[in-house]
This record gives sequence, structure tokens and C-alpha cells, in this order.
Amino acid sequence: MRLLKKLENAERPLLGPNVKALQFWGLLLPKYRLKRYFYLTMHFLVTLFTFTECVDVYFVKSDMNLLLNNLKITMLATVSVCKVNTFLYWQKRWTDIIAYVTRADLNQRNTKDEKKLALIKKFTLYCRKITYLYWFLMYTTVVIVVAQPIFKYAFSKNYRDNVRMGTETYLQVVSSWVPFDKNTIIGYIAASIYQTYAAIYGGGWITSFDTNAMVTMVFFKAELELLRIDSGNIFGNIGRPVDKSIVLRRLKNCHRRHLDLVKYAQLFDACLSPIMLLYMFVCSVMLCVTAYQITIETNPMQRFFTTEFLVFGVAQLFIYCWHSNDVLIASEELMKGPYESTWWSHTEHRKDLYILISQFKKSIVFSAGPFAKLTVATFISILKGAYSYYTLLSQSQMK
Repeated sequence: MRLLKKLENAERPLLGPNVKALQFWGLLLPKYRLKRYFYLTMHFLVTLFTFTECVDVYFVKSDMNLLLNNLKITMLATVSVCKVNTFLYWQKRWTDIIAYVTRADLNQRNTKDEKKLALIKKFTLYCRKITYLYWFLMYTTVVIVVAQPIFKYAFSKNYRDNVRMGTETYLQVVSSWVPFDKNTIIGYIAASIYQTYAAIYGGGWITSFDTNAMVTMVFFKAELELLRIDSGNIFGNIGRPVDKSIVLRRLKNCHRRHLDLVKYAQLFDACLSPIMLLYMFVCSVMLCVTAYQITIETNPMQRFFTTEFLVFGVAQLFIYCWHSNDVLIASEELMKGPYESTWWSHTEHRKDLYILISQFKKSIVFSAGPFAKLTVATFISILKGAYSYYTLLSQSQMK
């Protein structure tokens, strides 16, 4: 609990742990030149390692099991590299998004409205839950990937005997190419150290980027729901109407907030959309490959490890689609806000209210390139596609 409290930041009550994770793993580059070069070097080494994974595909193409293991890890690593490189390239965009989320969140926390405060508390607690649960799931996956060779050597006598006789090679942490013989003890240890470093650092990349993006999506939903409450209170209550000057100020405030919301949602989508397009394709193949490995794997321990990897892959895509779907629903229901006010008793503001409603008609939804929207329906379509690929792969292996 003390560690979790240290992650909090009073200046960023919503994004505190997420921004600290981005800073710790070097996605938000520090101002100091030495630290900046240090993180850029770390990024380069992991990017180089991902390239060696791709090269290794050529050398293991004759072994179906090794090829599938390589593909599922390499494709996930490729997405991670793209996430980080785009984040670094669009650093200014991402810092603007983070600054907007922090600024808008702090403005809403200054309210005295108990209903809004309860909603803000609810969303903040939810953001902490998905952040810490996602970190736990990712780091569990990393530990399993790193420990898998040790477990197999410790609990499989046949594997130990085969390695000693030279009929089977050492199981790698992550399949990758190295410019030396990794089947010797020294070569294997050296390759394992580099592979472990890449797995741990790559896991940090994924958790910091994904949880920041997910919490930002939750913020957009929260801001839409808070905006609906405020637009419903433009004219006050039936028994307690407000002055015309206050009405005009509230109308302008709601209009400005929605303009900012649409602007930064589009900016966020521009940064995330190319990554999600790549990830949708990668996830389809990864889920297919992992599901196939579960069916052909005979070792219970190996099957458990593969199943955990499958759960992580499904959860990663599902969380994105689920939260994007929530934002879409909240933006479509925002129009109800002005109609929930006492608009009928203020006919002189009918034109202003109509302009506000027209502004609220703009739907906010995140996409995966120009081809698909990130929704639950899209997630189901991806699962259907992955199952189709799995069936095709299974039938081709049976022939």
C-alpha cells in the first residue's frame, strides 16, 4: 500500500501512476540530456532485439512449434516497438493530451456538487483498478516467459536428458538470433540475459503505454457524463432558477468544454489509431497461434503458460474495445443533457440551446485505422476471424 501511495501525485489526481510509469520506462523523455540519451539507448537496444526476433524466423521455419512460439512473441514485440516509437515521435501530441486531461480533471474536482464528486471518485477508483490489474497481468506474463526455460529444465526429465545428449536445444526465453552459438552454456546464458532484459523492458513499455491510453479513454467517458450533468443544470432547478447571466455563462462553458473534448479526442485517436490497426491484425494471428499451441501441447505446465499468454492477448484488445465502446455510448447520450434541464421555461434561450445540442451531436469514437471502429462488435469480429484462422491451421496440420 505504501508503494501505491508513492505513485500518487496531487497535481495529477487521475493520471498520477500512469505518468510516473511513462517517466520510469522512458516514454516521457526527461529534460536532462544524459538521462534522455540513456533512455534512447535502452529503447534502441530493445528495438534491435525485436529485429533479431524477426531474423530468427528464417532459422526456425522448419520447426513448427519453434516458429509459432517465435511468431506470437515477435508480433507482440513489434507492436510494442511501434507504440514506443510513435509515442516518442509524437511526444508533443501526447504531452498535450496528458496536460489537457489533467487540467480538465482538476477543474471538475473543484466542484461542490456531491453527485459530480461521487462520479469523479468512482471513475478515479476504476482507473486505479484497471491500471494495477493490467500491470499485474503483464508482469505475470513476463515472469512466466522468463521463467519458462527454468521450469521446463527443472520439471521435465526427458527435456534434461535430450539436452545432455544433444537431441534437443535449450529452450530460450524469447526466440531470437544472436551472432554466436547459443547452444553452448556460455552462449545460452549470454543470449538469455539479453532476452530477459528485452522481455522485462518490453513489458514496461506495454504497461505504461496501454494503461495511460486506457485511463485517458475512461477520462473521456467521465468528462462526457459530467458534461451531461452540467448541461442538465444550465437553467437551475424548477424551484430555484438562475439569472440570465449565469445561464449564458453555463451555456458557453458547456459549449467550450465539448469543443475541447472533441479536439483532444481526435488528437488522441490520431495517435492511437495506427497502432490499433496493427494490433488488430497482430492479435488475430497471435490468438490463432496460441489457441493452436494449447490444443497440440501435451505438457500441462506448458499448456498453462500458453493459456496465460492467450488470456493476456485477449484482455489487452478487449480492454481497448470496451472502453472505446463506453466513450461512444456516452457521447451519443450526451444530447439528453439539455433536454433534462428546465428548457421549457426559458424560451429566450431556445436558439442558444439548439446550437449547444447541435454541437453535442458530434459522436466521439476511437478507431483502428480507416477501416474499423474500436467497439465490442469489432472485438467479437476479431475473435471470429482468429477462430477461422485457427480452424484453417488445424486442418492444414492434419493433412
